[in-house]
Amino acid sequence: MVSVQIQAFLESKLNEFIIPSEKVAHVQLGNSLEHALLVLTKSGYSSVPVLDAQFKLHGLISSAMITESILGLERIEFEKLSDKKVEDVMTSEIPRLLPNFQLEKMVDLLVNHPFICVEDHDGFFEGIVTRRALLKQLNRQIHKLIHLKQ
Repeated sequence: MVSVQIQAFLESKLNEFIIPSEKVAHVQLGNSLEHALLVLTKSGYSSVPVLDAQFKLHGLISSAMITESILGLERIEFEKLSDKKVEDVMTSEIPRLLPNFQLEKMVDLLVNHPFICVEDHDGFFEGIVTRRALLKQLNRQIHKLIHLKQ
């Protein structure tokens, strides 16, 4: 019975892990760093996806990237926040998943990243898979296994 539970977890579907794009805080390429910092601060996240006007995924931007971009030699140059754009600072080198991902690949990526962006085959942003969602599902399965043994 235990192996059946483990097998069920390993065969979990993406929709059990994904947070849909409509519920994910994001910024767009042309947004100012001031706007991006506001989104990051209000959402409480350290990084968010960067999309274009058609909702294609281009990368991630983080508070640290923004801060680094406005550091001067002797002070933080806050006035640069309204002049610089998200695309000037973001990183496009990010791990990504397609909707037909393997659970093993997702777990491998989540070891080093708090969330992974999911995009369709045309690059449209579908949502994110978080380390928290994976751990919640794993926790649920562990509790089921414990109760089966009792």
